[in-house]
Amino acid sequence: MNGLFTSPPGYRVYDYLLVITPPEVLWNRLMKIKEDFSIAYKTDAAKWSKPYITLVAFSQQAMWEERIINRLQNLTMAYAPFVITLKDFGSFPSHTIYINITSKLAVQNLVKNIRTETQRLMQLNEDKKPHFIMEPHITIGRKLKPWQYEKGWLEYCNSHFSARFMATDITLLKRPSIDAMQENKTKYQAAATFAFQNLPVVTKQGVLF
Repeated sequence: MNGLFTSPPGYRVYDYLLVITPPEVLWNRLMKIKEDFSIAYKTDAAKWSKPYITLVAFSQQAMWEERIINRLQNLTMAYAPFVITLKDFGSFPSHTIYINITSKLAVQNLVKNIRTETQRLMQLNEDKKPHFIMEPHITIGRKLKPWQYEKGWLEYCNSHFSARFMATDITLLKRPSIDAMQENKTKYQAAATFAFQNLPVVTKQGVLF
């Protein structure tokens, strides 16, 4: 015995993100903006984080993953692809600078439906509840120091950016649950992708799990 305790596989906790991924050409444009911001304002996190549109962030034991995937699969089958429009920059004072999503309603409706269908499945415990993102955006820099935010926002509040793309699916990302100090050192990996198929789906009523 080495004195170390390893959780059984089903009980291991993972951090998850449910995201919309921009197409490759736009992804590369967004990564360039993040890398430039990282260099100008000395924040490595800006280039390490990826330009997803995050819908939900949560932590859960591995044993729940299959049920979550099945629930998301059933939900997304009924969805039709929709257009997402990006326009200029916004901020959450005084810590985050992001690219605006002007076509918010379609994304917000998707998040609301995901919350209705999966909230109980995604809750690890009373202290670890899922975070549903109702203000969709693409982060450029987050957890900024006051000087990084103030100087960065002074530049980006007058900058322009525009793009649009068709959202055709969402992706569930995962990584072993880690503390905040290790956040930038462990990469998320894709666990499943769910295509919007615009198919009729029969919903079972009264099923919590």
